[in-house]
Amino acid sequence: MAEELTPETPENETEEPIKQRKNGLYPGVSDELAESMRSHWADTELHGLEPVAQAAETAARRAALSARFPGDRLVIPSGNLKVRSNDTEYPFRASVEYAYLTGNQTEDGVLVLEPTADGHTATIYLLPRSDRETGEFWLDGQGELWVGRRHSLAEATELYGIPASDVRELADALRGATGPVRVVRGHDAGIEAALTDKVTAERDEELRVFLSEARLVKDDFEIGELQKAVDSTVRGFEDVVKVLDKAEATSERYIEGTFFLRARVEGNDVGYGSICAAGPHACTLHWVRNDGPVRSGDLLLLDAGVETHTYYTADVTRTLPISGTYTELQRKVYDAVYDAQEAGIAAVKPGAKFRDFHDAAQRVLAERLVEWGLVEGPVERVLELGLQRRWTLHGTGHMLGMDVHDCAAARVEAYVDGTLEPGMVLTVEPGLYFQADDLSVPEEYRGVGVRIEDDILVTEDGNRNLSAGLPRRSADVEAWMASLKG
Repeated sequence: MAEELTPETPENETEEPIKQRKNGLYPGVSDELAESMRSHWADTELHGLEPVAQAAETAARRAALSARFPGDRLVIPSGNLKVRSNDTEYPFRASVEYAYLTGNQTEDGVLVLEPTADGHTATIYLLPRSDRETGEFWLDGQGELWVGRRHSLAEATELYGIPASDVRELADALRGATGPVRVVRGHDAGIEAALTDKVTAERDEELRVFLSEARLVKDDFEIGELQKAVDSTVRGFEDVVKVLDKAEATSERYIEGTFFLRARVEGNDVGYGSICAAGPHACTLHWVRNDGPVRSGDLLLLDAGVETHTYYTADVTRTLPISGTYTELQRKVYDAVYDAQEAGIAAVKPGAKFRDFHDAAQRVLAERLVEWGLVEGPVERVLELGLQRRWTLHGTGHMLGMDVHDCAAARVEAYVDGTLEPGMVLTVEPGLYFQADDLSVPEEYRGVGVRIEDDILVTEDGNRNLSAGLPRRSADVEAWMASLKG
């Protein structure tokens, strides 16, 4: 990796400085080199750009936001780069609120809605192209020759359908602003500092909650993106099955890397850390170390999702027999989870309570645990006391969208105590997990973990399984794996 050129005296400079090294803007750079770097560059300004695909949707979202907070100045930052180590940064991902309202994904951006007599005027504040006159484009570590070309402000205006201005002037403008202001916190400390005496935690939280609840019902663009994410995820699962023999020779990381390749080729990234849990690791709900062995005869719990270029992510889980065939005990547990998921999916429909699908799935799991003699019935007693949770542990699903656990800031009454509506997308993912050291169950159960997860769209007359392209029944899973292994 190339090291950045810093405006310091070169390490090998002799006692007598080089005569030409006197550029005032960047000490250590000669006037001749500075002049050379300023000149003889082609004009690369882009014209006639097509707006981003979601431009109409982002405009409608901003209009809804404007209507909710009349008279308030609204400030929504994208966030800043975060240092990973020394002079390298983590890959940047814009805040969901900002990307949802603009379609833009660049660091240091800020959307500002200025109140007017009849609503708001939106401006997107961005870094302009790195300056060639000052040398920023080649001497700054975030300059164009180091990290790539940024869009000009004029180009950004065309792309996002929002007038664009220089973000470097925004903090001063906000310090002088008058009237009520709300900001989405936690993304840009500099912007928040400029607003310290103008905002309150309560008012800002109302803005964050509104933007979270606005995403509960997906528009057609979002549903299409989620389907893209799921379709790529299905192909990623197929990729993994095809290389299980190589994973057996290495580790769970071969599975992780295989799925990641699909995510990066067809999308932006994985939507969350892939869970590639073989054997007893399947009983650790968020196993993302992925450094364990992959052995024939064990199960592989693969929980992974591709994130599209517009940040919408799938979230799918299958529990696969590494050998291609479930053992008798594995099939018994798997089929119980499948039956629970079937009951849960059937409960997803408009007008149903959000909790209904969880309750339906938990009842089936409790029934099986009583039937197997692992917990004392009756089933109503088990459910009332939550005794099944020793082996089920987690909720049966969550909203899905630009975050894998989308809409997390929504009010309880709007989300977990709310009612399902057409356009909502949620996961249904029951599981049973028998820890390797669980002495309350017969030895044959220990180390067996099963979860099945699909992404479900609430429709006008019921639901649609967006991830139906992946088999779920145990026999169908075995046939699918056999067909891929050829």
